[in-house]
Amino acid sequence: MQPQVNIAVAVDVVGALSAGTLRGGHLCLMDDSGCDSRGQGTPDLCTVVRPGQVVQWSAVPLDVQTPVAIQRIVFLGPEQGDSGELGEAPASAQPDLAVWSGVVPTDMPRGVPQRYRLELRMSGGESSLAYVDTPSLLCP
Repeated sequence: MQPQVNIAVAVDVVGALSAGTLRGGHLCLMDDSGCDSRGQGTPDLCTVVRPGQVVQWSAVPLDVQTPVAIQRIVFLGPEQGDSGELGEAPASAQPDLAVWSGVVPTDMPRGVPQRYRLELRMSGGESSLAYVDTPSLLCP
């Protein structure tokens, strides 16, 4: 088991801001888990992890002149739905980060994908906040 799993969050910032959504090819999530993660290259990435492992997300804009940062990552309950639209994610007290990391809890349920909301801040302005609720972590 590798001590850390890296998730690259590649964003077409200009396309997402123009379209008003991260969907439609504007967000690409990839990991180096090496454990048969599903949905590589999509917003629906399900990363296979182990309890106690560090997971690190890194935001990367496709156009270096339009910045993107991770505002926050929030794990969701089963009743939460997917949006992927711009502008309505809750505000966060945490500063925007290019890299965000956490440790997989030892009591994470096994065999059940744990979905999370990935909130991204792109460029500046009121409509620059976007999120998706579809990625997940999975302890086999």
